Amino acid sequence: MADDYENEAVEEEEIAAPVVVAEDDDDGRSKMNVFWNSGMLAHNAGEGVFDTLYDPGFLAVLDNHPENPERIINIVSILKKGPIAPYIRWHDGVPAELEQLTSFHSPAYIRDLLDANKAGGKVLCEGTQLNPGSWKAALLAAGTTMTAMQYVVEGHGKLAYALVRPPGHHAQPTQADGYCFLNNAGVAVQLAIDSGVKKIAVVDIDVHYGNGTAEGFYDRDDVFTISLHMPHGSWGDSHPQSGLPDEVGKGAGIGYNLNIPLPNGTGDKGYEYALRELVIPALAHFKPEILVVTFGQDASVLDPNGRQCITAEGYRTLGRILAEEADKHADGRLLLVQEGGYHVTYSAYCAHFMVEGLLKLPENLLDDLQPSTLEDEEFIAAKVEEIKQTFTDAVAAAKKGVKT
Repeated sequence: MADDYENEAVEEEEIAAPVVVAEDDDDGRSKMNVFWNSGMLAHNAGEGVFDTLYDPGFLAVLDNHPENPERIINIVSILKKGPIAPYIRWHDGVPAELEQLTSFHSPAYIRDLLDANKAGGKVLCEGTQLNPGSWKAALLAAGTTMTAMQYVVEGHGKLAYALVRPPGHHAQPTQADGYCFLNNAGVAVQLAIDSGVKKIAVVDIDVHYGNGTAEGFYDRDDVFTISLHMPHGSWGDSHPQSGLPDEVGKGAGIGYNLNIPLPNGTGDKGYEYALRELVIPALAHFKPEILVVTFGQDASVLDPNGRQCITAEGYRTLGRILAEEADKHADGRLLLVQEGGYHVTYSAYCAHFMVEGLLKLPENLLDDLQPSTLEDEEFIAAKVEEIKQTFTDAVAAAKKGVKT
């Protein structure tokens, strides 16, 4: 870790998590192990017109950047004070060592981040600015996620939640993107592989394509990256990937990157259908030893940064499905990694419901604040079939071009 690291913990007692090292009870599924450190709140992403950091000069009030501390403070609060609290076991996160970061990121990129931090900050791409305090928060986010993964790998518990910020799934090996500096899931997955885990699947349910995670493992057959997202396409040099189904991996990784761009407004039933028709068969074929779920609540019905209309109840259902898949293939071992989610109150509800689902609790603990969404099931079914065919054709075409 950086020698000069100082924990920039926020003083509020209600968000200070105690360190717990005891193992899970019974079958290892009785608790969700949440890894958290309030020092991650030190990152201030700025303000402007939404996430542009632009001040036109004629507005009286500017938006706080969507990726702000309040969204995570509320998730911590609902997990501590909501009815899920008895099922939560809290653990303290720690910052990453610099050498751990180069397991996923290039040394040149890490040097760029260190230089930006030393200079007092830098806009790395549109909407993504490293400010004073950001680097220490990013080190904590990466280190906390690795600590959570190590907890699962070493058999202390089967379910872990890396409740971290800044998010990470857009950060590529050589560049920042989409509010992300370090790829938290990426360094954690590599840590598990280096610890002897042979196969890991990453299922990304953030509303945006998990392009950074996919890019980091794009030529690998030991990590299967799957992303369900809205069809936003590339958004510039920092995000060149399209997120379309024909991006299937390269070399040894052909067939191990599955992109599932779903129409805006897909909703609860549409996401469940896509999981059952595309994700579950992929996991059954791959048989991961650990399942990583990169979790963004920005696909929710109230989120300002997405249009997918999943309700909190929908997240509970997705959690149950993913827990069942972890039970089938990975002896129940599942790591949940926090990504986006920008509605300050509803994101917290969605997190609570997701944890309920992953724990497969027999009774619902909270009622949803939003009505169920309505979807055109025939339209979604046709879209899923189109994605499946495009992926299959692209894999076949890519393999024909591979030299054996």
